[in-house]
Amino acid sequence: MLSGAEQTGAVLAVFGIVYLGMVLGGLPKLHLDRTGVALLGAIAVVGLGVMTPEAAAQAIHLPTILLLFSFMVISAQLRLGGFYDAVTRHIAALPLRPAGLMAVVIAMTAVLSAVFSNDIVCLAVAPVLAQGCLRRRLDPIPFLLGLACAANIGSAATLIGNPQNMLIGEVLRLPFGGYMLEALPPVLVGLVALWAWLVWPMRRTPRVDPHPSAPAADIAPAPALDRWQTAKGLTVAGALMAVFLFTHWPRDVAALVGAGLLLLSQRFHSSRVMSLVDWELLVLFIGLFIVNHALEQTGATQQAVQWLAAHGVPLGEPVPLFAGTLVLSNLVSNVPAVMLLLPLASGAQGGATLALVSTLAGNLLIVGSIANIIVVDAARRAGIEIDWRRHARTGVPITLLTLGISAAWLMWRTRA
Repeated sequence: MLSGAEQTGAVLAVFGIVYLGMVLGGLPKLHLDRTGVALLGAIAVVGLGVMTPEAAAQAIHLPTILLLFSFMVISAQLRLGGFYDAVTRHIAALPLRPAGLMAVVIAMTAVLSAVFSNDIVCLAVAPVLAQGCLRRRLDPIPFLLGLACAANIGSAATLIGNPQNMLIGEVLRLPFGGYMLEALPPVLVGLVALWAWLVWPMRRTPRVDPHPSAPAADIAPAPALDRWQTAKGLTVAGALMAVFLFTHWPRDVAALVGAGLLLLSQRFHSSRVMSLVDWELLVLFIGLFIVNHALEQTGATQQAVQWLAAHGVPLGEPVPLFAGTLVLSNLVSNVPAVMLLLPLASGAQGGATLALVSTLAGNLLIVGSIANIIVVDAARRAGIEIDWRRHARTGVPITLLTLGISAAWLMWRTRA
């Protein structure tokens, strides 16, 4: 049995290794990704006797896990029903000039990402959007970058748009409608800024025929849209939005009921739906919950926060919280960063700061967000190369613009 000092040392070592894995995306010379590192960290904490299995289970914030799982099921329903594919193909075929098409793509992506997971939206939309652009002889790279950036920006608008926002909303018990009112203005202005940035260089490109003209053989056959299954998914999603906005029913319970209703299907076997659930992300959350709770029990986090405050960096204040979230989100990824900083955020203003900054910071680099990685991988499979330099030419300025907009908005709201 380890002594108190030995337990503290062990937890600090485990925490350091886990977050090194978050920074590197895995551990050198080991076939482990971030999920594997977080899981092994949780196992080490229990195995070393720092926490009992029962205590580790209690450290997991179950409402966040249930909410995340439920919306994965809803998104899986829509993917199987062909909804995302049908919407993207319809938009790609609209008789619009590039600037107009870009506006529709950004708006569609932002709305879908605000209600469903931004990662799922990018996974479903990116391949079809790339095909549509190639068919119309448009450069697909600006549209794919617009998709990734709009997914990140749009997901910041609600407390269900991405995993870190779900965590923030559930832990801080933020009102769904109150957060939307706080987040919508900077999100909408940020989307307009994204459109303007991407459309500006298009003035120098030659005009193209706005109607698709490539032979149909160049395009993969479209899967049939299952209108009934799609309607079921959209009805449940719409009902949940109404529940979140106008009732006090716990969001995790309501979402779980909605997911259960969708699993009662005569068309889709539950195994097909479950195969589209991102189990790795759920395990990542569980592992980080346990490791972070073990660190909190040692008192090391409180000591670090007190030390920083004594040296003029009170992380709980708006400006240090903003800066700390920006740095950590790009260092260890947004979900681990939010888990570290969440105990320091308080009230609606702290929650809004943490949610907006951690999400918008994801546009800075390709590795800053899973949505970026998904779009880049989809582009590569379509023969389109988006390297880190090309992404940075859009990602860096858009991140600075949207964070500047959010900072100005939050500062005005604080003073008001």
